[in-house]
Amino acid sequence: MTPTSRVPTSPRFRTAALAFAGLLALAAPLVQAAPAVDPVREVNTFIGSKDDGNTFPGASAPFGLIQVSPIGEHYSGWRYDDPKIRGFGHSFLSGAGCWEQGGQVSVLPVTGTIGPGGDFDTQDPKRFNHKTYASRYSHDGEVGQAGYYKVRLLDYGGIDAEATALTRAAAERYTFSANASEGHVLVNVAQANERHSVIGSTIDVVGDRVVEGKLVTRSFCGGHQYTTWFRIEFDRPFKAFGTWGEAGGLPGARHSMEGEAKPNGAWLSFDTTKGKAVTAISAISHVDAEGARNNLRSDGMRGGKLLGFEQMRKQAQDTWRKELASVRVQGGNQDDRTVFYTALYHALLQPLTGSDADGRYRGYDEQIHRADGWTYYEYFSLWDTYRSQNQLLAMLRPERARDIGRSLLAIHEQGGWLPRWGYANFETNVMTGDPVTPFMVDLWRFGALKGVEKQAYAALRQNAFEMPPTNSRHAGRSGNASYLANGFVQYDRAWPSKGMDVDPHHGGSATLEYALADCSLAQMADGLGLGQDVAVLRERGRNWRKVWDAGVRDEEAGFEGFPRPRMEDGSWYVPADGHYSPRSHHGFHEGTAWQYQWLAQQDVPGLVEAMHGVEQTGKRLDMFFAYDALVKDPLHAARKEWVVGPYSYYNQYRYNPNNEPDLHTPWMYTLIGQPWKTTTVLRAAQQLFTNAPNGVTGNDDLGTMSAWYLFSAMGLYPAVPGTGQFLLHAPRFSRVEMDLGQGRTLRIDAPGADGRTLQYVDGVRVDGQAHAPVWLDWNRLQRGGRIEYALTETAPTTGWGTRAGDLPASFCAVSSAGGQ
Repeated sequence: MTPTSRVPTSPRFRTAALAFAGLLALAAPLVQAAPAVDPVREVNTFIGSKDDGNTFPGASAPFGLIQVSPIGEHYSGWRYDDPKIRGFGHSFLSGAGCWEQGGQVSVLPVTGTIGPGGDFDTQDPKRFNHKTYASRYSHDGEVGQAGYYKVRLLDYGGIDAEATALTRAAAERYTFSANASEGHVLVNVAQANERHSVIGSTIDVVGDRVVEGKLVTRSFCGGHQYTTWFRIEFDRPFKAFGTWGEAGGLPGARHSMEGEAKPNGAWLSFDTTKGKAVTAISAISHVDAEGARNNLRSDGMRGGKLLGFEQMRKQAQDTWRKELASVRVQGGNQDDRTVFYTALYHALLQPLTGSDADGRYRGYDEQIHRADGWTYYEYFSLWDTYRSQNQLLAMLRPERARDIGRSLLAIHEQGGWLPRWGYANFETNVMTGDPVTPFMVDLWRFGALKGVEKQAYAALRQNAFEMPPTNSRHAGRSGNASYLANGFVQYDRAWPSKGMDVDPHHGGSATLEYALADCSLAQMADGLGLGQDVAVLRERGRNWRKVWDAGVRDEEAGFEGFPRPRMEDGSWYVPADGHYSPRSHHGFHEGTAWQYQWLAQQDVPGLVEAMHGVEQTGKRLDMFFAYDALVKDPLHAARKEWVVGPYSYYNQYRYNPNNEPDLHTPWMYTLIGQPWKTTTVLRAAQQLFTNAPNGVTGNDDLGTMSAWYLFSAMGLYPAVPGTGQFLLHAPRFSRVEMDLGQGRTLRIDAPGADGRTLQYVDGVRVDGQAHAPVWLDWNRLQRGGRIEYALTETAPTTGWGTRAGDLPASFCAVSSAGGQ
């Protein structure tokens, strides 16, 4: 049966489908002659490296423990227009918003004399500051592919620097200029990324090919100290060496140890008369020195010999090729495919591997544990990733999702509580709400907690019903005392914090996040047959109403009823001027009441009622998105009408595509029976993702924004945590195929799809059968099969997705009879 004969048969669809089939027939010889697409080369690692996307362009394996990338002036490590490269660091996060994101062990190849009065004057310790000896570079000829990075350093006679990486070891190759008779490699352990302070460090030169040591850094928004051990082994002997410290450089020295903000490092000198290239294999560990050595032996050597650079590069890119080829797209142009595969690349970088090659990892109790037969992961940006990236990994990488769930439970076992924003082996307490609950409930829904469901539920229940003691690093639900008693988190900017953030500082948004988490946990309780908990949590899932003030009016917009923070005594918060505005910053974390009013997707009927009916809710959404402007100019209106700056969180009433709280909001149209408007918003939002250094909207937040883009482009989105439901919308590509594991493939067809025009869903078929509901649940999707969309350029205000019976039920809504 042909594809066109298995899709809906409205007149509009038949015409479009027959025309498209004719075009396919004409184009078939060209398609067959086209070379196979190599997804590795479709990736552009520079996307997101400008305008605070905060991605890094260097080399990493999927979920790798080590990354090698340039260090510049930007706090995240690198910005595309940084003027100089200070060195190549060996630990990076992709897209995070906090400072102190890695860059440890800053390595730079240089030339010149090292000694008293030399180019690197050993009598002047300031000469060994990587801000001082940083090199200019050129974007001409720079390469950023999945698993490979190359850049030309313009100083020191011109040096080509290349990097590649496997999971636990990386390789760098430095090729000096033809007229250089000697080259040096500087290994700086006293400095890392801008604002990433090194508290103390040691370095040792071992024999004539190795340097190793450790450094203690303070991490992530002023967080806890942690230790990174490293080992670097060169492919040939160095002819001279030395170390530097607070007193300057000392030729021939093998050891140096310094404290906070003190210079510390080693230089290694190579004879380049017979060979211009020097290759270094590196590894790091958060366990101990032997962990770094084991990692280097495991991933950086074969048969007791170091891997050659090209050998490692091939292995690294073959690994990425397999990962990226698990999702295949047809349609669009070259830029569309590059944006898509780069988003997939970014989504598959985190969380990072935390266990060494021997399975050992450092737990949240500071003790060494072993992951036997599984991989322990760390770096969990849960406030971000629970909204899109978590579900993408659970779909595409079920084995990794199981290990991620197991890692979170190990954190609970060893630290006593589940994390909020887990960095290395400690809790940072960055961000607010209760993100770990919807994150883990979705893992349960996707089958990633099979066999440990009761253990996971017990940990989540503790988190939802209790509070960590004062002497715990974990803050947990720091607003629980008020929330459990009154149904809301009180707004109190003077509340003591265990980190940069604490829930009462943002009582309005924290209440909404708690309620969303409670409703998701209620569904897990329901699945486990815990009826008493279901009733309690389901009711708490409606606590968004406790911070809904029906009397608040946005005078300019004319809408009444918005969330508003409450004080400890239950009174509404009133600013000093006596007037509360839903556009103000008070009580909402990185957003306003306008953005957070939609964070009640677990109770759509209740929200619609609070907004005075479906018609008024639709009008409010129209204003929020500047819908009329999007229809008139879908390719440009988003940049003109929406929140533009990556950190422009406050005093806003429009959609913020740069930040997480309202990521799901385009699908609120679908949930009220206006799915064509969802597609309009998505087509406008997709224009913000481009094949350029500024091609990510806001911080990519460890793959969150990239995963959001992928779902928007593929035609389905997990808008309501805990349900396992994917809302359907018009795809950007004519075909997408996703491998779901165990030989199952999901194929999504949308003949004629064009991401540069407004198109709407005219009908859907699933495995050849007409499908009226606007969603598919995971129980159906996980089997694979085929979804077919019929698209039209005329907004179908009636028809598919507009009938009440075609919309999903809200688990935490009150029924018309007054029951559950």
